[in-house]
Amino acid sequence: MTYDVVVAGAGPVGLMVAGELALRGIRVLVVERLIEPDLTIKAGAINVPTAEALDRRGLLPRLREVQEAAFARMKQFRGGGGGGGGMPRVAGHFGGIWLSADDVDPSFFEHGPAGSVQLVGQADLERILAEHAVALGAEIRRGVTLSDFNSTPDGVRVELDDDVVEAGWLVGCDGGRSVVRKLAGFDFPGTDPVITGHQAIVEMSGAEGLSRGWNVTGTGVYVHGPVPGRVLTVEFDGPPIDRDAPITAAELEASIRHTSGVEVTVERVLSATRFTDNARQATSYRRGRVLLAGDAAHVHSPFGGQGLNLGIGDAMNLGWKLAAEIRGWAPAGLLDSYTEERHPIGAWVLEWTRAQIAIMKPEPYARALRGVLADLSRTTDGATYLASSIAGLRQRYDLGGDDPRVGRSAPELVLADGSRLADHLHSGNGVLVGGRTSEAPETPETPETPEMLVRPDGIVAWVDGDGDLDKAVARWFGDIRVEGVARAV
Repeated sequence: MTYDVVVAGAGPVGLMVAGELALRGIRVLVVERLIEPDLTIKAGAINVPTAEALDRRGLLPRLREVQEAAFARMKQFRGGGGGGGGMPRVAGHFGGIWLSADDVDPSFFEHGPAGSVQLVGQADLERILAEHAVALGAEIRRGVTLSDFNSTPDGVRVELDDDVVEAGWLVGCDGGRSVVRKLAGFDFPGTDPVITGHQAIVEMSGAEGLSRGWNVTGTGVYVHGPVPGRVLTVEFDGPPIDRDAPITAAELEASIRHTSGVEVTVERVLSATRFTDNARQATSYRRGRVLLAGDAAHVHSPFGGQGLNLGIGDAMNLGWKLAAEIRGWAPAGLLDSYTEERHPIGAWVLEWTRAQIAIMKPEPYARALRGVLADLSRTTDGATYLASSIAGLRQRYDLGGDDPRVGRSAPELVLADGSRLADHLHSGNGVLVGGRTSEAPETPETPETPEMLVRPDGIVAWVDGDGDLDKAVARWFGDIRVEGVARAV
């Protein structure tokens, strides 16, 4: 059977890519070596750009349901009290330095309905995205191994166990040890790991001696909570000897005791992973008919939950551009702009995670620097800078022009008919928004919306008064008239 695209990997990034392609009628096959979804504890939250992306595809109600369940679990951990238990209202952390929400500029919290959804774990997100992709027509095959492929200027021949699939394109979303990346020969430079990290959900006794939240000690770092039995440890004695070996209760118990000094006893392991701070990035995200996204394109430590969100950003950027290439209407250079736009964001995240490792090290110079950053985090400017960076709010593509809105995620807009801008992006098309019609005169309740061109991924491509609209349309949508772009007022 012939497909337009084969996506390797059914994690959140692969599923998001598949959904974006299927939304536009692209024939897409997702192949995954695991027979069942991986429910191991991983990322526990999403940032604002990810929430906005999912909102723009109509998935916000499902995210809210997941978050409500997460709030219930956190309430249980705090003892059932209404926000008690000594846990302050925070806006994130940088290397375990908590950022008080009271220190952050109030504008940080003004991002519409999507801005209020954060507590969505990776397993729940994968389930939502899989259902979404399948409903749109994507095919998912589990328990299938991609063993090899042959790429030509006209397509890709993909070998799957005993089967061979012909496709126009191959997208590697198969994780940090990506088979697609290795077989295609992408360069993957970076820095070697210095830590061994564990994250787990366990049943243990003696936990009353553990402090909640992030704790930096003389021997490493440990985290307790925010849900019952959840622990995270970081040791600075180098990477694990065998990262793939089964994680035992004895191993976790020893790590918790070493980093915390508390004599806990781990009685049962419910879910556990190891991680390191290996930080690498492909020099390009495309080689001919093969593209990379997510951890296949970049790996780093998980601090700040950047990996999942970075990968969803890749998928949103790539999906509509690859679909345009397949459909034949992509202007010159559109698909190559995927690497041009996403690579700098990925490079920034690698540096951001390296900096967090640096201030967590159990040595005097790192602790001195940590103290300085802790002081800065208690100022409005410092807390706002750190919180907005963690939340992905400082991300911007360099699209040219002088208006600071160009290249950024479109603002939350309620239009004259009462609809939201996000509602008009559900179909995956670009939108020209703004102005008024004779049927919708400007009133204090429905002010004139600034005219702007919004790409299918929700990025502002043009704002009135900053360049020529026809040129902006041609740059992103090819040889069509402005009248051919969907307009929302």
